[in-house]
Amino acid sequence: MLETIEVANVRCGGCAATITKALEEKGFTEVSVDLECEPRKVTANVPDEAQSAHFKTVLRKLGYPLYDEETSIIDSASLKAKSFVSCSVGKFSVNNFTK
Repeated sequence: MLETIEVANVRCGGCAATITKALEEKGFTEVSVDLECEPRKVTANVPDEAQSAHFKTVLRKLGYPLYDEETSIIDSASLKAKSFVSCSVGKFSVNNFTK
């Protein structure tokens, strides 16, 4: 079943590339990131409840928590730093594919 969640810290195609690659490597299919709306939305084929939790965990580990998730100031700063690194890695990957 397709599940769509709203996430924070997604800014560009680099972020989307990192998210897509990470989720596909974890076995999720039909992954897409909507950069046209705010908050950003990530959609993937999630087969069951356990995978739904894993879907959210993968995003959070990359620095992209749920949009409405409450975090402490320190946790928020840590997630933003992780998302910055994830974004940079994604931009590098996108640029290498387009050259």
